[in-house]
This record gives sequence, structure tokens and C-alpha cells, in this order.
Amino acid sequence: MTIKMAVSAGVLSVSLTGCGTAATVLQDEAQAAQGLRRQKTYCQSIPRVYSGLAYDFCVLNAPPDPTGILVPLVLVDLAVSGALDTVVLPYTIYRQSVDGSISIYWRPARG
Repeated sequence: MTIKMAVSAGVLSVSLTGCGTAATVLQDEAQAAQGLRRQKTYCQSIPRVYSGLAYDFCVLNAPPDPTGILVPLVLVDLAVSGALDTVVLPYTIYRQSVDGSISIYWRPARG
């Protein structure tokens, strides 16, 4: 394996771990919600259809990142998430009809 291929594989794997689609479709919904709560987003829930794009917009709808590094990465991820969300669209439409939206902030039911 050449150095170029190794670096490309590393960049691809790092970008996919931060990808909104990977966070919402491949992970458990509680982990995706926890990631958004960690960002202190103002979003209350995100739909499962095009959830990667919604995840990225919710990351942008949070208090500003003091380092300023997050915004360019999220903007690049918007294009990747849009393409991947289109690929998994039949699955996410089914999940939306069965399970509904992903709740980010929820309160326990009062009894």
C-alpha cells in the first residue's frame, strides 16, 4: 500500500465517523441524540428521512465553536451526507413511518 492510499483511507475513515448520515443511520438513535446534546444544539428532534443533513444543520444550530474548526468540516459533510442520505432513502422512509423522528431532548413521562 502506498502512502497516498494509506492517507486517503485514513481521511475517508475519519470523515465517515463524523458524517451525519453515519451518526444517524448506522448508530443507535440514543447515540446520535447524545452526540447532538454534547454539541448543545437547539434542535428538539430530527426526521429520519435525510437525517444526515438534519444532523449537520443541528450541529450548525448550536452555540459557536470557539476554535472555528467545526464549521468548515460540517459544510464539507453536508455534501457527503446529502449523497449518502439519497442512497439510504428507502430504508429511512421505512424507519420514519415505523419509528418516527429521532428525539434529541426528551422528558420522562409523568405518572
